[in-house]
Amino acid sequence: MLNQINEAVRFIQSHGITQPEVGVILGTGLGNRFVKEMKNTVVINYNSIPHFPISTVESHKGKLIYGELKGKRILAMQGRFHYYEGYDMSQITLPVRVMKFLGIDYLLISNAAGTMNLKWKKGELMLIDDHINLQGDNPLRGENFEVLGPRFPDMSRPYSQKLNNLLIAIAKKKKIKLHQGVYVAVQGPNLETRAEYRFLHRIGGDAVGMSTVPEVLVANHMGLACCAISVITDECDPDNLKPVNISHIIKTAEASEAKLTELYVDLISKL
Repeated sequence: MLNQINEAVRFIQSHGITQPEVGVILGTGLGNRFVKEMKNTVVINYNSIPHFPISTVESHKGKLIYGELKGKRILAMQGRFHYYEGYDMSQITLPVRVMKFLGIDYLLISNAAGTMNLKWKKGELMLIDDHINLQGDNPLRGENFEVLGPRFPDMSRPYSQKLNNLLIAIAKKKKIKLHQGVYVAVQGPNLETRAEYRFLHRIGGDAVGMSTVPEVLVANHMGLACCAISVITDECDPDNLKPVNISHIIKTAEASEAKLTELYVDLISKL
């Protein structure tokens, strides 16, 4: 793993990418507007970076983009990797470790999720306050390398209180509705049954998705402050459940991209 990280870091640095300050992971249906805010960009396709997986999901473009935004050096992943694609957890989270070794101090994450909280609506945003990992695997499983982090990392507050408080204040000032809740990560790729939605809500979940938690586990392992926002793309009412069209999920995420971008751009200006 350490050799893979170092080889990827050296390759990225050879393209003039040095000392990024903020890493950003742009999820399903998200990223075009945020990337347009960046200046003096350098773009690298994932398939050219040593040991990087290739994004197989249509809405994930598979590009690493470096540039300037609000006076900060940004390294953005336009598209991420998922467990359901067949990759193992170490492959999924390799880019987070690489970004940390390149120098980032903060990691901002986004995703699309369905909500079991029936007070919330499609197109709204949820700031992740905590999570439940039901993916059945963990990127920290196996040999631990102390240079990456401790054997038993603390997870009492996996999402940075500093970053979350800033986002709450920004949303209030800009009058953007920003719920706070618990994200449940499942394997996918199928969506959930009625009984599963009931179960996930009863154990404390507000929203469910198929990503984010592996990256957050690795970020915490490495002492990297992170935050995550979910775009609510479907309402998971088990008593009135209708078939979900993935293209509709992507369109809902894209329609909410402006609000998410506004929050993260303002957050970056305050770091």
